Amino acid sequence: MLVKQVAVLIKPVIASLIWVWAACGVSTVLAHGGVSIEDDVCLIKIDRYKAHFTGYLPQERATQEFCEDIPIATESIFVIDYISDELREMELDFRIIRDVNEIGVLATLADLGGEKAIEDATVYYAEPKLYHKGVMNIRHKFTQDGGYIGIVHANHLETGLKYTSVFPFTVGQVSYSEYVKYYLVLFFACGIFIYAGGRGHVFKVRPPKSPKH
Repeated sequence: MLVKQVAVLIKPVIASLIWVWAACGVSTVLAHGGVSIEDDVCLIKIDRYKAHFTGYLPQERATQEFCEDIPIATESIFVIDYISDELREMELDFRIIRDVNEIGVLATLADLGGEKAIEDATVYYAEPKLYHKGVMNIRHKFTQDGGYIGIVHANHLETGLKYTSVFPFTVGQVSYSEYVKYYLVLFFACGIFIYAGGRGHVFKVRPPKSPKH
């Protein structure tokens, strides 16, 4: 009898944990604008088009890969490997600017202050070019730690349509302050979910049936 009662009480707890795991733990994505981590793969999204994004430090950590943030200021290589074949028919340019206004991970194109401000803050620029093989290699030597913003433009030659990806990143520093509020919201929501489950608001606990005499 006791075993049945315990089983009845444990079921909603297990169900709550499964729901919390599904809602709060699966495919958690830390995104810096246009770059995100999905299924352990670093992706860059240029509007609706996708590509793999990988960073390397050939002189310092040749075998290690990075997704956006660069741990030290040194020569760096960014590799953009197209997933969407449509990108092969577009001219892409690549720009790196200093995050002079310290916008951080929430930076969007509209926050950058227009063409003149972007031009003034530019530390690297690769002219528009077709990459028919589907791979763009960017090499740049960073000399200063701090915040940077990458900008990729894709120009469809036939339609004239332009697509943009903006992804902030840091060099020589790891800042978690930008993520604190997101984690707080996540944990708060999960806490409410668990509390509601325990109170029977989400998963109602049925009392054990009395044995028939």
